[in-house]
Amino acid sequence: MSTRSCALVGSMLVLGCCLMTASAQPSKSQDAGAVNLVTGNSEFAVALYDQLARNDGNLFFSPYSISTALGMTYAGARGKTAEEMKTTLRFHLDPDKLHPAFGRLIAQLDGEKTKRFTQLRVANRLWGQRDYGFMPNFLKLTQTDYHAGLQEVDFVQDPEVARKMINAWVEKQTQEKIKDLMPAGTVTIMTRLVLTNAIYFKAAWMHPFSEKETKNGEFTLADGKKVQAQLMRNRLRAGFSQQEGFSVLDMPYERQEMSMILVLPKDPAGLPKVEKQLSETNVKKWLGKASDHEVDVTLPKYKITAQFMLNDTLKEMGMRDAFEFGKADFSGMATREKLFISAVVHKAFVDVNEKGTEAAAATGVAAGTLSLPPPAMFRADHPFLFLIRDNVTGSILFMGRLANPQS
Repeated sequence: MSTRSCALVGSMLVLGCCLMTASAQPSKSQDAGAVNLVTGNSEFAVALYDQLARNDGNLFFSPYSISTALGMTYAGARGKTAEEMKTTLRFHLDPDKLHPAFGRLIAQLDGEKTKRFTQLRVANRLWGQRDYGFMPNFLKLTQTDYHAGLQEVDFVQDPEVARKMINAWVEKQTQEKIKDLMPAGTVTIMTRLVLTNAIYFKAAWMHPFSEKETKNGEFTLADGKKVQAQLMRNRLRAGFSQQEGFSVLDMPYERQEMSMILVLPKDPAGLPKVEKQLSETNVKKWLGKASDHEVDVTLPKYKITAQFMLNDTLKEMGMRDAFEFGKADFSGMATREKLFISAVVHKAFVDVNEKGTEAAAATGVAAGTLSLPPPAMFRADHPFLFLIRDNVTGSILFMGRLANPQS
């Protein structure tokens, strides 16, 4: 079966220096540390969603990618800077347990021990100033636990060449879906280290939609206005639950390794109320109430591309000192100069169509009866929330909302 749709993401942190003043449900095989890490990452995911969702419109990002890139950065943080990062990122483990847990999670996602049938690839890399003298322990940790080798570049003499090299690597890792991650001006002669994470995912639905069933139809926006959208339709078995004011659909991808979780309010204007209930605990509760059901699904085809500069968002969440020269303490990375984070850039792309997107699934067959009950209706013709979840580790890899399929 061909797998057309894909979602990818690149996250990046840029560390600069200034000499005088600053310039611009888990698998039972998982160990306790990995389970703890996934729980904390999920808590950070919904907290970050809460911040980003305050702006109107479509939204899509990879909390996993951001957590991983910042996790590598946290390895070099010390003092109050490390404390703020730990609290903001919801890292509940001590560093000596946290980073190895990241390593084991990366190995599971990459399918190092158990072959994966979905295309899911995670890649990390450090880009450091040539002959800068980064701390050996920092380089060893990022290589061992994050598989992030150090690529030496010359930011001082030619930052533009370094920027293009970084963007080319991200583009290659994401099958050319994430281009120009680092805009002009984000890498300068004062940059000393860039930490990158790229994640690529591609999978077919467990129950593909027929292109013949896709029709133009109306999608009702939150303000009541209607726009035209290509609405896919399928009748399938999936995890389904009806909550107060919204319904939840756990729609699997092939082999059930991953699934897309759709949260659809009854009222087209009801998404903000549902978003207020979003939490790591509630996501587990909603999935726990879902039962195998025959569902008549209507879902729009859509693509979302989003890019964020996360400096201000992370500061508002409590990670302040890391961005301030003089206060930031990254002495675990290098001591030659004072380092601080000058930019956290994130870009994501998702494509949902008849053949697939990203994730795993659950299949059910009805027992023979004299008359089957009518199928549940899940008509996503108004704004909804969606997550892409790895069912092997329980990790929320992607999150987003569709407010307008024409945007």
